[in-house]
Amino acid sequence: MADYVASIDQGTTSTRFMVFDHSGNEVGKHQLEHAQILPQAGWVEHDPVEIWERTSSVIQTGLNRTGLTHTDLAALGITNQRETAVVWDKRTGKPYYNAIVWQDTRTDRIASALDRDGRGDVIRRKAGLPPATYFSAGKVQWILENVDGVRAAAEAGDAIFGNTDSWLLWNLTGGRDGGVHVTDVTNASRTMLMNLETLDWDEELLGFFDIPRSMLPTIRPSSDPELYGTTRASGPLGGEVKLSGALGDQQAAMFGQVCFAPGEAKNTYGTGNFVMLNTGTEKVLSKIGLLTTVCYK
Repeated sequence: MADYVASIDQGTTSTRFMVFDHSGNEVGKHQLEHAQILPQAGWVEHDPVEIWERTSSVIQTGLNRTGLTHTDLAALGITNQRETAVVWDKRTGKPYYNAIVWQDTRTDRIASALDRDGRGDVIRRKAGLPPATYFSAGKVQWILENVDGVRAAAEAGDAIFGNTDSWLLWNLTGGRDGGVHVTDVTNASRTMLMNLETLDWDEELLGFFDIPRSMLPTIRPSSDPELYGTTRASGPLGGEVKLSGALGDQQAAMFGQVCFAPGEAKNTYGTGNFVMLNTGTEKVLSKIGLLTTVCYK
């Protein structure tokens, strides 16, 4: 009988795997750091292959330490560093470029141009976000414009994008052999490409960054074991486990702190300092520069 649930926390500096029993008690974990790649001032990158290898390793070691196997796990969930962008070839499974991390500021020119010509106001109204280097869309545009062959591959339908949740979900469910290309609504809401009214990719916003829609993962609710796929026997779990959902790390912290009522807030001290406030079920657009984002669905 599957009496345990497991989680992957793919963060900015490390990846950890944790197992919990039915009462929510931690029964095992393992954590590994990955390299911070700093090619020049303001640039921050991660190696997506290293992140996948570290994820595989923490899963295997974590299970070994508990004495459990995949048959003991009822479900697996993912929480992840948001905004960090990976673009890879769905035929080979290889990234075209390192993951561009949320801290990276190389896309300042792209963000500044959006505000100068008025497109920034459209992004604020539709996506709830100001044009900024923080979010994923500019990073994808930069890769399309600066990495040889990626634009052509995207137009051909071979280059696909995701944040680290999508990258891990794709690999866990088979990779180039039928891997599921999905993301959850919280991660999608941090790209500058998702419309907060429809909870879907917005064609006008995609046009602002010249990103083909075919590159983007399907947006799913934050938790749904029927929509995130199943791990493969050839993967690090050694068998089939349902992937029950995903949440961006700060939204997961909000949920974990049970901030379910409007007005409740949390503050997380991690690689950065992240404050979030529950505004209820209505979209509230800030007039003083704060972000509007999806907590969970």
